Amino acid sequence: MIWLGDARGYLSDWVTQRWVHLTGRRTALAAAPWLDGPAGDPGGIGADFFDTFAEREGLVLGRSSGAGLIADFAALAAPDFDPGAVHPAVVAFYARTARYELDSWAEWCGGFRPFGRMLASLFSRRLQQLNVPLTGLDTSRGVTSEVLQLVEPTSGAVRHTAWVRRLVGSGDVLYAGAYSLATVPGRAGRCVKVVFPLPNGNAIVLMRPVAHADGSLSIVSSGRRFGDPGFYFTVRAGEGEVWARYLRSLEECIHVYAAEQGSVRADHVLKLWGATFLRLHYRLRPVAASPAESAVS
Repeated sequence: MIWLGDARGYLSDWVTQRWVHLTGRRTALAAAPWLDGPAGDPGGIGADFFDTFAEREGLVLGRSSGAGLIADFAALAAPDFDPGAVHPAVVAFYARTARYELDSWAEWCGGFRPFGRMLASLFSRRLQQLNVPLTGLDTSRGVTSEVLQLVEPTSGAVRHTAWVRRLVGSGDVLYAGAYSLATVPGRAGRCVKVVFPLPNGNAIVLMRPVAHADGSLSIVSSGRRFGDPGFYFTVRAGEGEVWARYLRSLEECIHVYAAEQGSVRADHVLKLWGATFLRLHYRLRPVAASPAESAVS
C-alpha cells in the first residue's frame, strides 16, 4: 500500500475521499447535524478507536454490562411507527444489548464474492473496520460483542454508544460503530443512526423503523434523495463542515424478531442497485446477569 503522508493517509483511502469530495456536497454540520459523527485518523480504526476518541474529546468511556444501543425505544415513535407494536424481546435487546452474546453467519451472493474479497484486501482488513466475513468459517470460532458508552463528565449525558464486534479466531474487528437516534429532513420521526469511523471521515447509515404484525422490527436504510434515510459517506472539509455523498444505490434492511428462550434473531440484507449482494444472520442470546448486577438492578 502506498502511504501519502500523515494528512492524506494511504493512496486507496485518499482516492475514495476525493470521489466523495468531487461527487458530494459541502455541508455545514450545524445545518445537518444528522451527518455529524466520530471520524477516524488516516492510519485506520481498530478495536481501540473509541478509547482514543473518548480521550481526545474529553469523554469518560464506560463498559456497563446493562448498556443498550437504544436506551429509550419509545423515542422512535412517529406517524408511521408505533414502538408499542414491537415484541418485548426485541425491545429488550436494544435496551440491554451488552447482556447479549452474538453468533453470526454471512453469505456473499453469486458474482459479488470477488467484490467482497477485493474490499477486504484493499480496505477492511487494513483499516480494521467494516470487516464483513467472507465465508461462514470466518465466524466459526465466535464473535465478541462489546457495548461502550462515551459520557460527558460534567452532565453524565451519554454522547455516543459504540458497538464493537470482533472475530475470535483472527482478532479482526468486524464493525466499530457509534449508535444514536437522529432526525433527517426526509422523514417525520427519528431514525436509527450508525456511524462507522473511516480515515478522515465516516460512513453513516440512517435507518427508519418498521413494525410488523407479528411483533418483529425492520430497520431500513433506503431513500430517494439527499436528506432521506440511507447510506452516506462523509469526509472532513474543515472546522464544522464535511463533504457528504448520498448513495441511493446502496440499501440495507435488518429484520429483528423474537426467537427461542428470550433470544432474538436478525436477518441482515444488503442490496446494490436492487441486487442482493450480502446476507447475514445473527443469533443474539441473553446472558444471565451476575448476582452483583442483579442486586444493583
